[in-house]
Amino acid sequence: MGIRLGDNQYGKAEVRLVHIDRDTDVHRIKDVNVTSQLRGELESVHTDGDNSTCLPTDTQKNTVYAKAREWGGVGAIEEFALRLARHFVDEHSYVHGARQEVHEYSWDRIETADGPHDHAFSRRGAETRTTVVNKDGAREWVVSGFEGLSVLKSTGSEFHGYPKTKYTTLPETTDRILATDVTARWRYVGVDHDFDAVYASVRALCLEAFARTHSLALQQSLYEMGRAVLEAHPEIAEIRFSMPNNHHFLVDLSPFDLDNPGEVFFAADRPYGKIEATVERDDAPDAGDAWKAVPGFV
Repeated sequence: MGIRLGDNQYGKAEVRLVHIDRDTDVHRIKDVNVTSQLRGELESVHTDGDNSTCLPTDTQKNTVYAKAREWGGVGAIEEFALRLARHFVDEHSYVHGARQEVHEYSWDRIETADGPHDHAFSRRGAETRTTVVNKDGAREWVVSGFEGLSVLKSTGSEFHGYPKTKYTTLPETTDRILATDVTARWRYVGVDHDFDAVYASVRALCLEAFARTHSLALQQSLYEMGRAVLEAHPEIAEIRFSMPNNHHFLVDLSPFDLDNPGEVFFAADRPYGKIEATVERDDAPDAGDAWKAVPGFV
């Protein structure tokens, strides 16, 4: 029986970086979490403990901070991840590939009586912008997205016509609350795009499709969101969603001699339905290693 080393990568996870742009009195903040992982000539470090081709993870961490300063900030997280990947692969002959994952946390200026404050901010909810860049030699892939985008419709959603078994207790409904926390990832065709503009557009398109679709199932809402994105953005090959069905159950108030005409609900956090799907183009180019090690989207 032969034994060999399989696919592997290593690096520094969750490097927290906050960059403050002080070029004007109106400061700008960029708050990101960077995970850097490298692939290459790493068999000997695994089999013999030979570290001669093992760039320390601490060096990767320091590189993230130093490049943020050298490059004058972070900019679009896709561009930052691409530049980091190119640095590690191009500058170190023993590094053949890189995976750079960046999460961005949004901050809004605090509103005051005089308008938005120049240098005081408040953190925006749980929503996070994400990107994963994979580089293998000269080939590069970008998968971007967001997670934790919480949305809810108080009407305009139904669920009925499903199979019934002896274990079915769920009543059919023609009017329900539809709520979910959207995680979306989309694969770009190529790497030369206005990533900030595309991100803002995709987010807006998803929100509008969710709001405007009279939904007969969360799956239908998901598909309409994906279709809206692909119709507007030819530079996106596919978009993948993971969306829990955050159930809201009408509370029985009859023990208190009260009616409940669809006003008081119990928001259950678990268990929940979990809907996942890909919406893609018929002519989408091969994904290659684009989805390699993208969490939850293998």
